[in-house]
Amino acid sequence: MTVIDTLAAWCARPHHFSDRARQLAREAIADTLACLYAGRHDFSSRAVQQAWASQAAQPAAIVALLNGTAAHAIDYDDNFTPGMSHASAVLVPALLAVALEDDRDGEALVQAYLIGLQAQAWIGDVVSASHYTAGWHGTSTVGCIGTAAGVAWLKQHDRAGIARTLSIAVSLASGVKGQFGTPLKPFHAGMAARNAVEAAQLAATGMHGRFDIIEGEQGFAELYAGQTFSPAMLHHWLQPQPHVIEQVGVLPKKHPCCGSTHRVLDAIADLQAVHGFHDDQVAAVHCKVGIANLRNLAYPLPADEMQARFSMPYCVATLLANGALSVNDFTAARVAMVSADKLKRITMESWSAVDEAEGVNLPHCVTVTLSDGRHLYAERLSAAGALGDPFTEAVRLKKFIDCCSELRDAQVIWQRLAALEQQPQLRFLRKMLV
Repeated sequence: MTVIDTLAAWCARPHHFSDRARQLAREAIADTLACLYAGRHDFSSRAVQQAWASQAAQPAAIVALLNGTAAHAIDYDDNFTPGMSHASAVLVPALLAVALEDDRDGEALVQAYLIGLQAQAWIGDVVSASHYTAGWHGTSTVGCIGTAAGVAWLKQHDRAGIARTLSIAVSLASGVKGQFGTPLKPFHAGMAARNAVEAAQLAATGMHGRFDIIEGEQGFAELYAGQTFSPAMLHHWLQPQPHVIEQVGVLPKKHPCCGSTHRVLDAIADLQAVHGFHDDQVAAVHCKVGIANLRNLAYPLPADEMQARFSMPYCVATLLANGALSVNDFTAARVAMVSADKLKRITMESWSAVDEAEGVNLPHCVTVTLSDGRHLYAERLSAAGALGDPFTEAVRLKKFIDCCSELRDAQVIWQRLAALEQQPQLRFLRKMLV
């Protein structure tokens, strides 16, 4: 069997996901909707809204495009390591657009989310980290294909229809990391969400492509990762095992900026909690991250709020000055207030290619040098919010309310999202969408 045949067969079979998997899915959906609402007026969101404003009646694909862009606009949405993607920023807008158009209920939305997320994980397995390191934006490549599986299931395609959807989605997968730090990066999530919906719509007509297009000659794995695919992986996929959301999880963000900064930011916060130093005592900060992370963070002296989200010096300097990072720290006015001298205290290097070739999870490390000559060191293997260091209910609610401060009944919506599978219709969520 091909990768697409195997994945389609898995998607089409009956699923009985655990209570824990469903809980984590509900939490991820709520977190994504909060980020979407907070990002709806960002420049990227407004530009996409303006470009498609002439369409009075917006089909599901355009709804997915608008809200996928907004969900990723302020880079506060979750990360997903197996897919090398911002998984939920593509999944939730695409699935919710279809669910609203087709009048599906909350239980179907949760089920489709878990199917699409697992599909993203397996497509990520095929191309591995080399895909992302080479410069492809996993959110809009892996994310598009995996989300298409969830959309096809939600639209009640059979196994053959899901397979056709996946093949079409491979041809729609695109997006390069060279656009990081520009307003086009959030559009990648919207584009992937739209493409996933359109792939399923096109598949419904009988349109199809090769079913070996992922692993075959001139296919996805060869072109996007420069490698061949091991058929042994297919056998592993079909073995009974916990869902990826239980094994690895999605990683909600504590800080509204690129996830490549988060382990360093959390390590600095760990040091502050122990040593109690403040900004004026810091002479220098040196950070060590992965190669891909270093390449993501391309703006040592950011010129605007989008670049600031991809600037380790800006994020570290702001954390040191304020004790935390908020959505309001990423405005043009705030970025202009931070002096170059404050930013130049913060330097960064990466692990070597030889280190990374060993295939182990390398920590992100930070050394803080204080003005009295002390050197404080800390490292982290994962950021706050991971399965091993989860957010409390209070922290998740605080983020939701902060993002939705302009939404009068945010607390009520939060409660309904906590019982999402009991919701017979999803129209109450329209007010959160673009």
